[in-house]
Amino acid sequence: MTYQKQRNTAETQLNITLTKEPIASQIDTGVGFLNHMLTLFTFHSGLSLTIEARGDIDVDDHHVTEDIGIVIGQLLQDMIKDHPFMTRYGSMYIPMDETLARSVVDISGRPYLSFNAQFSKEKVGTFDTELVEEFFRALVINARLTAHIDLLRGGNTHHEIEAIFKSFARALKVALTPSNEQVIPSSKGVIE
Repeated sequence: MTYQKQRNTAETQLNITLTKEPIASQIDTGVGFLNHMLTLFTFHSGLSLTIEARGDIDVDDHHVTEDIGIVIGQLLQDMIKDHPFMTRYGSMYIPMDETLARSVVDISGRPYLSFNAQFSKEKVGTFDTELVEEFFRALVINARLTAHIDLLRGGNTHHEIEAIFKSFARALKVALTPSNEQVIPSSKGVIE
């Protein structure tokens, strides 16, 4: 099943498609480093994304980064509603050379992000590293996930962020894995 949303504001124009089908992702955010991280995200999550994004990147990358997180989160929430029989929890440690990141995800219906990362530098190329947290906060709130993301060991800033994206993607992949039991994975009988 394919999920698609558009978001058009005075700051961004987005058209994003998400699917669990194994198709090649096509990502064009206008922000090279974000393209790279989202390509890694799709590969390691098992999800496919098509992103056509335009934004006020002449100002900075904030609006396009946050708005992409919002829309991906909304698409994930739509997918979760259609496929409620899942593992629900996922966790993953990912090393990226000298760095180490851990992500823990609960498809809880209760949005919460604990983000603990001190990046070595404020920028990777032209990309502000503080936008990593903004992206994940937007995604987690709109997907209604609980997520704990921790950078346990630092080093090269590119490696730090890459380890975070990969660990989150892998944890999400585990959490989204279909359960053999045809029950909603909550003692309440509902996730919301």
